[in-house]
Amino acid sequence: MTDLAIRPATEDDLPEIVAMLADDPLGATRESPEDLTPYTAALRRIAEDPHQRLVVAVRGERVVGTLQLTLVPGLSRKGATRSIVEGVRVHAEERGSGLGTLFMEWAIEESRRENCSLVQLTSDASRTDAHRFYERLGFTASHLGFKLQL
Repeated sequence: MTDLAIRPATEDDLPEIVAMLADDPLGATRESPEDLTPYTAALRRIAEDPHQRLVVAVRGERVVGTLQLTLVPGLSRKGATRSIVEGVRVHAEERGSGLGTLFMEWAIEESRRENCSLVQLTSDASRTDAHRFYERLGFTASHLGFKLQL
């Protein structure tokens, strides 16, 4: 995968990012690729926050993956900083290529570089393939997550 680059996302990448977010049964019900206005505003907020990393994986000129890494300083665990991986998507044509593994390895190494002591993520209960993928990378399903829709 030497032709792969991971770099910060730009506004020009938004059509491809949002298309990947919408390209599954869950995303299809909550994303709106036809109107990028809210995504542009969100990308600008993310770019202004030094604790956020929204990145894309690019092969040639094509965006083939995206993820967001958030650094969260805290008091628990003796003042540890943790990272949260969110919005991981790999283009449908790239699934099974090893890109997801490389992408998550990047997130883990970036977390180490930022002196995080823990990497965490959530995955929808229906995404059983994703759960197996994360477990193969060494993640454990140690907690039960809760959400409140606002």
